[in-house]
Amino acid sequence: STIAILLSIPIFLAGSTFYRNKIPFGSPLTTICKVLVAAMLNNSCVSRSPSNAIANLTTSPSYRTQTSKEAEENAKQSEQGGDEIPTKSLKFINRAVENKPAYPALECSVQQVEEVKIVLKILPIFACTIILNCCLAQLSTFSVEQAATMNAKLGSLKIPPASLPVFPVVFIIILAPVYDHLIIPFARRLTKTETGISQLQRIGIGLFLSIIAMAVAALVEIKRKRVALANYSSLLDSTNPLPITIFWIALQYLFLGSADLFTLAGLLEFFFTEAPSSMRSLATSLCWASLAMGYYLSSVIVSIVNNVTEKSGNKPWLSGHTINGYRLDRFYWLMCVLSVLNFMHYLFWAMRYKYKPVGSTNNSLDDFKEMKASAQPHAYPSCP
Repeated sequence: STIAILLSIPIFLAGSTFYRNKIPFGSPLTTICKVLVAAMLNNSCVSRSPSNAIANLTTSPSYRTQTSKEAEENAKQSEQGGDEIPTKSLKFINRAVENKPAYPALECSVQQVEEVKIVLKILPIFACTIILNCCLAQLSTFSVEQAATMNAKLGSLKIPPASLPVFPVVFIIILAPVYDHLIIPFARRLTKTETGISQLQRIGIGLFLSIIAMAVAALVEIKRKRVALANYSSLLDSTNPLPITIFWIALQYLFLGSADLFTLAGLLEFFFTEAPSSMRSLATSLCWASLAMGYYLSSVIVSIVNNVTEKSGNKPWLSGHTINGYRLDRFYWLMCVLSVLNFMHYLFWAMRYKYKPVGSTNNSLDDFKEMKASAQPHAYPSCP
């Protein structure tokens, strides 16, 4: 792998002249904080008319009078950009432009307010994917421990349990062409739409598959422990490989890999097309933030489960001499229930979400198609 990385460096540098480097301008986080603070602090007793709100897009706080020429230019910009009046959704944020600014630095434009509204609307969708990534975390922890107790031989070849996280990547490589060349074209003919399956529908399919994956994982663990009980007098004595193939574990990898495929594809396209152009980098980075938060949440849930089950007078579910003494099946059922609740929570927000107008997303879709080839599936690190 070291040699492969060394060989990739000159290839990477060879294409540096063709890279499109966009010079950073401003900070989306600064804009978000500015609008939210302005909405909270701006004087609610002194309102401005819509025309004044439009005028404030181009004039500074200290100079608000306009010449007739400037007024004509603003009128033309207003006609080209549409009505510069904040929408009725999330009305409390409209105070950032409708009311007199508390400080000159809190002067906001309608465009900034609408951009912040879009970001706030996509945050619930982002939050609903964290539980999915929490389920993915199990692939590189408990699933590897399960595989270590099973028969890992494939003929004369022995599969290292730590290499199992490569399974979902292999499944994604196989399923991605099927997804692009079979599922999407069929959905286009069925729905008579360009995308075939909307971004939120793709995310929803992925979340639903994660429910199935956790249920399958629980059933596989029940079967594994039954095999252990049938061959040993005590589960704790089952230190030798059990007479059950390691490929039973592959079932949960298949479903979670498919869930990751649908969710990651839908989430990237959703964030890229729905987010304002000035905040696309921030929005698309939420995919990886969701992955990180899912892994952290997995550790928190494991700690909570162990503490609660131990305080109830029983043995902790996820603690013991070997994994055979765990109540991993119950933990997987718990994750299944959490996934169901998360899916219902997702449906609540997805059914209320309104996409951007079709005309405003055409360029975003074209840009996304160029970026799509560079999107990679989530990594599944092996457990330490």
